[in-house]
Amino acid sequence: MLYDRIGVGYAHGRRTDPRWLAPIVAALGDARTVLDVGAGTGSYEPLDRTVVAVEPSAEMIRQRPPGAAPVLRAVAEALPVRSGAVDAVLALLTVHHWPDWRLGLAELRRVAPLRVVLAYDTRRHADFWLVREYVPEIARLELSRPSAEQIAEELGADEVVPLPVPWDFADGVFPAHWRRPRAYLDERVRRSCSALAQAPPAAVERGMARLRADLDSGRWEREHADLLAAPEWDAGFRLLVSRR
Repeated sequence: MLYDRIGVGYAHGRRTDPRWLAPIVAALGDARTVLDVGAGTGSYEPLDRTVVAVEPSAEMIRQRPPGAAPVLRAVAEALPVRSGAVDAVLALLTVHHWPDWRLGLAELRRVAPLRVVLAYDTRRHADFWLVREYVPEIARLELSRPSAEQIAEELGADEVVPLPVPWDFADGVFPAHWRRPRAYLDERVRRSCSALAQAPPAAVERGMARLRADLDSGRWEREHADLLAAPEWDAGFRLLVSRR
């Protein structure tokens, strides 16, 4: 199981940011029962409705906080609930990890009339400065994953809502530190990003040594001066809402 291997310490860097929580909860509308598929540590599970989580990784389940929603240990491609069992299903930054993502989306459609999925444009991640300039090996992984546009089409999304990343974002998703490059020098931060955790260790070490040198010399700031004044950045994250 991938996250049993790379998920140790995941909860350290992946915290709920209210600027993403609000649109996610809004997309659920008046749904009272929610299945959170690929739930991980439950960062964006709403507290004001009945939630059941689905998560295959024992390591991720272990890191769920006290009082979190109950968990079914299962995979998205075979959800252990009956058809139409819940009002809505969440799948937040998880579809790109599913071995058969199309089958997983079919399961989302089977179990709920409302589907809320958070995905991202893999091309934008592959062109993120950290990838392009420091760890280019990540690009191949990113481009092999289903992108938000593909997922939206397969899901039959009615709405596609961009979720920009604020410069001080609390949730350590891969491009979260786009304006805080020194954060990537912290091994705990890198462990919270699946793209970095899955990259060849030698490539990551080489890239971090180059990044450290560029930060110490001021080169990074000179090359990316446009980012330093930006309050947020569009990293390609898209909230997909499907009601069909």
